[in-house]
Amino acid sequence: MMLYRRASVGGGTYFFTVNLADRSTDTLVRHVGELREVIDNVKEKYPFSMLAMVVLPEHLHAIWRLPPGDADYPTRWSLIKSGFSRRLERGERIRASRAAKRERGIWQRRYIERGMVSENWGAGKVDEWGGYGER
Repeated sequence: MMLYRRASVGGGTYFFTVNLADRSTDTLVRHVGELREVIDNVKEKYPFSMLAMVVLPEHLHAIWRLPPGDADYPTRWSLIKSGFSRRLERGERIRASRAAKRERGIWQRRYIERGMVSENWGAGKVDEWGGYGER
């Protein structure tokens, strides 16, 4: 099993980029309602503040602030990705390595996260997104 170096600051603010496995689809915008529902369900059990989010056809960007003392965003993303995948009909191409682990082929396994060092940095990111996708 791979171990990744992840930013780990309880109560921190994080910037994420999460991609679909098939970058040629528009799955996220076609199913944005389901994505919202899954995120809301995860937030009920594992609270966090969604400071900003932009959903594009094949990837999304989000800025979250976690509660004080909590740095467990990997669990939240795992629940969001699996919950969203369960709501979609099967039919995507699944590689043998994923099938062996009983995984769907919806999401890329990895995602990018950055611990934000200042609120100004995050405001700059949101300004860059201006007008893209769902907010």
